[in-house]
Amino acid sequence: MASTLENFIHSLDLRALPRVVQIQSGVYCQGSVYEMFGNECSLSTGEVIKVIGFKINKLVASICESNEVRPFSAKVELPLNFPGLYKVVADKTPYVSIEEIAGKVSIGPTKFGHPCFYSAKDIKLANFTIKHGEQITFNSVEEVHGTMAVDCVVVRNNQSHSFTLPLSQEGEFYECEDDQIYTLKEIAEWKIPKCRNRIVKLSNTLHMRDSSSPLPENFDGCLILMPVYEVQAVMKFRKDIVHILSDLDVEVKDITDCYDIGSFLQPLSLEDIFERTSKEFPMVAEIMEGPSGSQKPYNLLSTGKEIVIYKKYQASRVLASEMRSDSSKRHFLIPMSYKGKFKRRPREFPTAYDLDIARTEKEQLHVVATKAFASPHKEAFSVSVGDQFLVQQCQTSEVLYEGRKKLIDVLACEQILSDTYKKVLLPMYMEGGFVEVIHDRKQYHLSEICKEFHFPFNVKVSVRDLSIEEDVLAAAPGLQLEEEIMDSYLLISSASSPVESWEIPVYRLSMLVHLLSKDVQAAVPPVTRTAVEEVSEEQYYMLRRYENLTLHPPPRPPKKPI
Repeated sequence: MASTLENFIHSLDLRALPRVVQIQSGVYCQGSVYEMFGNECSLSTGEVIKVIGFKINKLVASICESNEVRPFSAKVELPLNFPGLYKVVADKTPYVSIEEIAGKVSIGPTKFGHPCFYSAKDIKLANFTIKHGEQITFNSVEEVHGTMAVDCVVVRNNQSHSFTLPLSQEGEFYECEDDQIYTLKEIAEWKIPKCRNRIVKLSNTLHMRDSSSPLPENFDGCLILMPVYEVQAVMKFRKDIVHILSDLDVEVKDITDCYDIGSFLQPLSLEDIFERTSKEFPMVAEIMEGPSGSQKPYNLLSTGKEIVIYKKYQASRVLASEMRSDSSKRHFLIPMSYKGKFKRRPREFPTAYDLDIARTEKEQLHVVATKAFASPHKEAFSVSVGDQFLVQQCQTSEVLYEGRKKLIDVLACEQILSDTYKKVLLPMYMEGGFVEVIHDRKQYHLSEICKEFHFPFNVKVSVRDLSIEEDVLAAAPGLQLEEEIMDSYLLISSASSPVESWEIPVYRLSMLVHLLSKDVQAAVPPVTRTAVEEVSEEQYYMLRRYENLTLHPPPRPPKKPI
């Protein structure tokens, strides 16, 4: 049965892709396809295309009152980068099953991908009962013992309780109120359910209006957002990916079940390539859709270019952030092959516990107090601003606290006086402030820092890497090296002029290729080049999601005896 392209996309589950559709009717010109503003705007009747993906391209907004569209309200188009911050209004229409939620709501690993719902009735599980009205956080969709389920969490009395709900679980589920604020782009990517509109309220915390704004002057009400999707598709006789807006006035029919889907070119993402066995490498591929970016190697990966993919592997990187006081700090992944050199920068420590973590056998940690601390124990030292210490070791000490003897963890230090040293004990729980005094003037390669010091570690580039055209790290006022990670890479080079090969990240580079039946001229890759990669804020938090849990400082003793 034929339907409009818009209705077809609204009813489509991403998990059902790819789908083959035939154009039943529509407006078109002499040729089969022509482009306008980067999108296909004409398709011939009878044309067959393979839909491989879709995402929200823009939003159509209507002003609403009492969660209803204002009569005769004009609709305006809003680009995803339209300025402003918005609050999401909870949808009052219930979901009837966990499967409906999983199919329509974005659930993923980022901070935006954890939607919250509540059930209108109690849900009894094997050893746990979810109370009606209790907030349930959905974290991920997983297969549990052969059954698809959603990994969930509820919080009671500051304690998290984890459990799974099968997709088959039926009920009456409502969205919880969300007090966070979002940009339109964040709402489009994470907060608009499939087949539903989204009501948002403009936050009063941001007023960014100009004469070109399509919204009324001083508008601070609610908007109903209707998404317009951009469909990614493969044409029968084209080697690139075409982009079609879902509001294009055409009708389509799903013919997947009666069509040879293998007759189309098979677009493969970098993740698809990485999942291939090692025996299948090296391989030759043609880029169907290249990444954006002007830096090497991204500027070499243009659509239509042929590349050789030599191998897949895991490689080590150091995650680093600029040391800046404002929120615009940049984040980088630095390869171990980086040839620049670093000098140390002072570290800051908020507690004595952090001093204990940072100390090493290689050198004695020298710090200056930047915040005063009055010890409640006469056996422990009270710190004044400007006091200097050499950190020794962690130990336990017996103290008298409100008439009772207690054992507490303390940090043994030597206070530096004008002509002598004084042994003192700092309570491990103390909330003070310390800054490191650097005596080391040595210049270090990255590999030396990883071997000799604990992260986080503060540095500044002292000698830039002369092997790269522009060393972005050299311009940073300071860098905090946060952790060493392992990440997935593909080694590639140009097929026509393999002068050098490059490592490209598998999970942060949006790129589609199709494999060619060509022999690789040289199985051994040319000299390998690596680049410092700047990552976005969202990618940064994704990279840190597996960060090792650090121990918390021991609690401060109670004020009253127990």
